Amino acid sequence: MSRSASRWIGNLSRRNLLRGRGAVAGSLATASALRGFPEIDVKLADGAGKPETQIYGGICHTTRYITVQPPLPSATWEAEVQKMVKTFGATIPEADTQKNLQYLREHYTPETRKQ
Repeated sequence: MSRSASRWIGNLSRRNLLRGRGAVAGSLATASALRGFPEIDVKLADGAGKPETQIYGGICHTTRYITVQPPLPSATWEAEVQKMVKTFGATIPEADTQKNLQYLREHYTPETRKQ
């Protein structure tokens, strides 16, 4: 890996990624490719809130966590998102937190999950 690529990856931080929201997915994919990590193509359901869910759900872990578990009730999704914010310190703006929750409720609960 080139020295400039290594420096670029080293300068990535959650805060810097969140500032460039439109480029977050590309930055993460590029960083993964440059580091030699496998890229996982996660197919999330299309809908309002998907970009925010990809951005904030993919900073600390893969969004595959959403798709590999059984559908969760709305209250459980809310508890999970709040745990990320309050316990683990995820810096998600309140408006985007609500978009994430609405997206998860509309696509990944027992009542709404499409197989």
